[in-house]
Amino acid sequence: MNQIKPFYFDITDDEIGYFLSETEKILRSGKLILGEHTAEFEKAFAEYVGVRHAIAVNSGSSGLEILLRLKKVEGTTVLVPTNTNFATVAAVIRAGGQVQYLDMDEGTFAPSLQMVQDAVERGSTAQDVKISGVLWVHIGGVISPEFPQVVEYCRGQDLFVLEDTAHAHGSQIKGVSAGNLADGAAFSFFPTKVMTTFEGGMVTLNDEQEDYIARSLRNQGKRGMDFGGLHTDFGNSTRITEINALFGRIQLKKLPDMLKRRQRAYELITAPLREAGIGFVSTEQMDAASHYKLIVHLPEGKTLKEVKAALGSEGVFLGGTVYEIPCHQQPVFEGICPGQSFPRAERWCPNHICPPLTSGMTEAEAKVVGETLVRHLSSN
Repeated sequence: MNQIKPFYFDITDDEIGYFLSETEKILRSGKLILGEHTAEFEKAFAEYVGVRHAIAVNSGSSGLEILLRLKKVEGTTVLVPTNTNFATVAAVIRAGGQVQYLDMDEGTFAPSLQMVQDAVERGSTAQDVKISGVLWVHIGGVISPEFPQVVEYCRGQDLFVLEDTAHAHGSQIKGVSAGNLADGAAFSFFPTKVMTTFEGGMVTLNDEQEDYIARSLRNQGKRGMDFGGLHTDFGNSTRITEINALFGRIQLKKLPDMLKRRQRAYELITAPLREAGIGFVSTEQMDAASHYKLIVHLPEGKTLKEVKAALGSEGVFLGGTVYEIPCHQQPVFEGICPGQSFPRAERWCPNHICPPLTSGMTEAEAKVVGETLVRHLSSN
């Protein structure tokens, strides 16, 4: 049986050869951090996203915390979707902020503009709540059609909007790339992401002073210095290595081609879903999408466990969900927003699947995935 898996490490023999050759040069140079590969990776990534500044870090989680520290969220409340990864919420807490969860819309798996407005209005009447901004997540690489309106509304309320772009490499709406839609963003290059540096992340910004401080925060608070003993900011050691940056350059160069192949797979998988009336989160409102995850709604009467087993029996293996357990139900975050419920997240987080969709998928495999989904999800 041919197995169609949800993860594909996109690298060629030529790229492996180049990586090994350049890695040898790095090792022989002795400069393992903050060298030319880091600088070139940052420059190329900034150009790709369309921002003025990109700061490479050791993880997307570190990038989020740096952004929140730049916005001085300590002692304030940040609006965060409950449907997100642990790292989004944890970054707010580590930066000294408090979290107010937002529910989600099943059409985008993100909050709606109305949800943001309602939370801001509630916060404006609560004496002990000072909302400073929104940490938005482009879940699965999908940019909500309402996101530009969310940014406009928040700026009118003097609130920042930060993008968690861990899933959104190459996603674009109305001619603007994810990572350049608001007041700063943090990408992840974890191994499962659309592009990877093994471990790593990138902060994208347009403000000169914030770029200066972000570089200090990733380097133990050494303003304007790569090395030395003067520490001005309460930073951390969250630099990327030269070897990670080298691999990031290799991956970024091929990212447009990887996204093109993912787009084709998305089209082939979703065509039979549309025909069968099976719901999924569409990217039709976007100019381009990373297609990190294709989010398919489970029909009534179908469970994640049984569908996963049934698909697996035919060689179609599901990827991780986004996310089966929302953050307000995670034990580690017990005590945040006590007594509040988020009904749409509670309804849809455990009731969706993410079928395999990779840059290594053949057209024949994509068609098989779509046909298999219809066979097991159709009500007929």
